[in-house]
Amino acid sequence: MDKVKVAIIGSGNIGTDLMMKTLCSPSLDMAVLVGVDPRSDGLARAERLGIATTSGGLDHFVTMPEFEDVAVVFDATSAAAHERHATILAQLNKQVVDLTPAAVGPYVVPTVNLDRVAGEPNVNMVTCGGQATVPIVAAISGVTPVHYAEIVASIASRSAGPGTRANIDEFTETTALALESVGGAAQGKAIIILNPAEPPLIMRDTVLCLCDDADETEIEAAIERMVASVAEFVPGYRLKQKVRFQRYTRNSPLRLPEPEADFTGLQVSVFLEVEGAAHYLPAYAGNLDIMTSAALRTAERMTELDAIRGK
Repeated sequence: MDKVKVAIIGSGNIGTDLMMKTLCSPSLDMAVLVGVDPRSDGLARAERLGIATTSGGLDHFVTMPEFEDVAVVFDATSAAAHERHATILAQLNKQVVDLTPAAVGPYVVPTVNLDRVAGEPNVNMVTCGGQATVPIVAAISGVTPVHYAEIVASIASRSAGPGTRANIDEFTETTALALESVGGAAQGKAIIILNPAEPPLIMRDTVLCLCDDADETEIEAAIERMVASVAEFVPGYRLKQKVRFQRYTRNSPLRLPEPEADFTGLQVSVFLEVEGAAHYLPAYAGNLDIMTSAALRTAERMTELDAIRGK
């Protein structure tokens, strides 16, 4: 199968790391890197690699001769910028993989719902915290109903660039919604911590679910299978310690928001670590690595399905 040409909008940390991963893809051809800062390291690196570039943003990209041959556009800018980009790219019939929290299109988490939404013209990669934790909530909800899912994503402050910092509010909203719509939780809550510790800490994620009583062995097995599935394309994704279980009662410190405050059942706590592959960024930046790895897996699967469907 011929490689599919792709472009990346955004020459910051996420866009540049995604570019380096795309260069190793068996099915995608890295055609254009689009930025707005002519001094960015990403654009300079792309030029050295012989990749077409522009610092004129999307407006200039659509006038470039390479634009016509590009089939998939990754957007690694910001939520506000993507809302404008999405409208333009939809009018020009380009497949879009959105790495911002704009959520113009449906959420996609590769190990959970990729094949169901792969035909959509614009898919959203949720957030780094969503990619790390939604699979765990989905694994638990596949065994027993999850009434409440709360996640805390802790990332190194150094790994949070201007785009990440501009999207903090959208992060919490988008991740919480994905815990519900993709993960299967009745109610979701997300918290992000930018940890300034030196040396920088590897990304850590805590997932806490309140669910109906169920076989703990079955839940743990489902979580371990999901972790293995995610680790197929994010090798640094792993359980930090064994899954913890305890009975949840109305006297527990953690209480469900109304109207289910009297719920009693099983509390499941999962502790994750995400180490980056260091293709462009340091290994502690697992938050960025899981986003770019998931986006790459999404685009590659889309090309596979297009070939299957004869497109």
